Amino acid sequence: MHTIIDMATSAPDKYSVILPTYNERKNLPVIVWLLARTFESHNLEWEIIVVDDASPDGTQEIAHQLAKTYGEDKIMLRPRAGKLGLGTAYVHGLNFCTGTFVIIMDADFSHHPKFIPEFIKQQKTHNLDIVTGTRYASSPSPPSSDANPIGLGPGGVYGWDLKRKLVSRGANYLADTVLQPGISDLTGSFRLYRLPVLRDIIGRCTSKGYVFQMEMVVRARALGYTVGEVPITFVDRIYGESKLSGNEIVGYAKGVANLWWNV
Repeated sequence: MHTIIDMATSAPDKYSVILPTYNERKNLPVIVWLLARTFESHNLEWEIIVVDDASPDGTQEIAHQLAKTYGEDKIMLRPRAGKLGLGTAYVHGLNFCTGTFVIIMDADFSHHPKFIPEFIKQQKTHNLDIVTGTRYASSPSPPSSDANPIGLGPGGVYGWDLKRKLVSRGANYLADTVLQPGISDLTGSFRLYRLPVLRDIIGRCTSKGYVFQMEMVVRARALGYTVGEVPITFVDRIYGESKLSGNEIVGYAKGVANLWWNV
């Protein structure tokens, strides 16, 4: 078991959010406002690292303005030269995280910050290394035994057509059948990690694109890290276009086979 326990109990936890962005000019101000409100209403220490892949729509200019508004210690723009992949965006962002925990999420409102306190509560209740949001479960895992159980209702997906829902369900069913990771939503990208745990796992991953999130959880399980789930509602992006492509789906199937063989 590789569970890492924070021994500095006297120091408050700090939460670093890594936001990979590409053409999120319209979304970034609102998601940052929601994140700031969520953390401050719960008296939590926080910072946001915006990893922008040379967006042509002015996303970086918006990030600079947000840094002036909230403070450069709260909003940090750490751009890259171009679209280099989601996994490498997290690796890049990790170089600038100063928190004890790292939250990864999308900047397009697919993931609502209101679930972050639930992630934190689940992590503290069970001393977990990773908490991941699930669209396909109605209760947290491990289950809560206190009188005020965790959860804002069952998980779900809104705004997807039937084809997209079938693709996502099929992808998770395939991975669950082949890899048996004990997680209901392997392809989700809304998660909380202990900082050293994320650094350890991400350094071992080789996948890119859609399969990357799956590999993170599969490797975490193989290394003995503890993983929990919190039901979330996933809402399709409001502005911009989805980044899922046919090539990503084919790559996912290949990735499942590769992990079955190598992990």
